[in-house]
Amino acid sequence: MTSEKPPFRADHVGSLLRPPELLRARERRQNGELSAAALREVEDRAIRTAVKLQEDIGLQAVTDGEYRRTIWNADFLRQFAGVTVKEGVAEQSAARKFKAGDQEIERTPTRFEITSRLEWPGGIETDNFKYLKSVTRGTAKLCIPSPTILHMRGGRAAIDRRAYPDIEMFFADLARVYREEIAALAQLGCTYLQLDDPNMGYLCDEKMCESVRQIGEDPEELPRTYAKLINECIKDRPRDMTVCMHICRGNFRSAWAAEGGYDPVAEVLFNEFKLDGFFLEYDSPRAGSFAPLRFVPKDKKIVLGLITTKTGEMETADEVRRRIEEAARYVPLEQLALSPQCGFSSTVLGNNITVDAEIAKLSLVVKTAGEVWG
Repeated sequence: MTSEKPPFRADHVGSLLRPPELLRARERRQNGELSAAALREVEDRAIRTAVKLQEDIGLQAVTDGEYRRTIWNADFLRQFAGVTVKEGVAEQSAARKFKAGDQEIERTPTRFEITSRLEWPGGIETDNFKYLKSVTRGTAKLCIPSPTILHMRGGRAAIDRRAYPDIEMFFADLARVYREEIAALAQLGCTYLQLDDPNMGYLCDEKMCESVRQIGEDPEELPRTYAKLINECIKDRPRDMTVCMHICRGNFRSAWAAEGGYDPVAEVLFNEFKLDGFFLEYDSPRAGSFAPLRFVPKDKKIVLGLITTKTGEMETADEVRRRIEEAARYVPLEQLALSPQCGFSSTVLGNNITVDAEIAKLSLVVKTAGEVWG
């Protein structure tokens, strides 16, 4: 089963469970017991092992497991000049309840503040991409946080008015720094880029929409605002670069933050975002029905996230095939593909799942895609 251009029939979202050696090395680095160069050597070894794992399973898209990050968004975004990262913000209103089955985990999400004009610092992921590309025979896939993260978590109040008296100046600068990073990656031969964007999933949840209103934003307008932003970010990408968006409803230690079908955003999402494809969470009823897929135009691919990374409970090939058939009532089968619903380890802590279950689930993606698409 081969596909010449991503997204591939059997694909995955990106992050993988961190091996114990890497977790120990990162802790030692934080304690000042290990140099940055020594940590990078451990990361390199872990990434080579992760690459071999993905290739042995039969995946065409190969990531570095996000092994160089502690959290999927902050490690990238904090490197832009003008961005300040606030961990553990004290305000109770900032706390977000993540759900894991019947349990609730209260967690204050990382907050980003714009304190001065945004500038690109030079390649953020360029060295990391170069290394990944050098150790894989497959297509090196790079996952980076969506630019919308720098707006939606705090809205206008989190953007310094002296730096940006006009919000449109902020969006213009944000798009520019992303274009600069994407151009540097393209120069190194990056042909597969993924923007991770839970915000589009959060805008499907009325409770989240109310939080957005409380920071002075209009949740009904934001999808169009973000479409314009992302289109500006990717407008200069080369023709051979595929750019997809991954949308979920939060992923922290097997818990999620939002619920609700794609209905509120679907029409704008699939038609106004000039992306090549969408990785959509569809592993449980919290993501709603496939009906919003009726808005997908003929030039977009939909990667169905039907296999959960939240638990080790295994889906069967039969039930996954049946769900693909259901989705194909709204989108032609040739426009569909298959993946897990999210990454396995959006932070260093990872989901409550074993490496054996991670391998079994990725293998199920490859096996089932082969049966469905040949």
